Amino acid sequence: MATLQDFIGKHMIYTYDNGWEYEMYVKNEETIDYRIHSGMVGGRWVKDQKADIVEIIAGVYKISWTEPTGTDVSLNFVPEQHLMHGVIFFPKWVHEHPEITVCYQNDYIDVMEASREKYDTYPKYVVPEFATITYVGTPGVNNEQVIAEAPYEGMAEAIRQQQLAFQQ
Repeated sequence: MATLQDFIGKHMIYTYDNGWEYEMYVKNEETIDYRIHSGMVGGRWVKDQKADIVEIIAGVYKISWTEPTGTDVSLNFVPEQHLMHGVIFFPKWVHEHPEITVCYQNDYIDVMEASREKYDTYPKYVVPEFATITYVGTPGVNNEQVIAEAPYEGMAEAIRQQQLAFQQ
């Protein structure tokens, strides 16, 4: 039976029903790294995002966090069934100016915070979507090589084909 400890250290790629492709690495019990391969903020990537990570029931996990942009995210993963459901609550400014967030966020926290103050945050642009998990790997806990560079065209497929060296 799967436990929270089985989920920590997982690396997943998933495609929302709307076509947006994301990548998530559950780095440890309170931290995630992620890349966005396509969609409204495709090209964005983040390391060391603090998150609430819990097991709902055996094999069902929830990750929730608030970004420096003011975006709130809550994702439910069922890896054994290749299923995910998420809700992203984009502030109005991110929906109207997504290009500001398409970067390595860690180097631009001040820009995210300034934009959050400069532009309207409400009403939120709410995106509730199911997704299909198309890749699950287990590179282990605190592996800094999993999400170590910006997303590029074909990266998600290369990972699925296990052509990138960071997988154990």
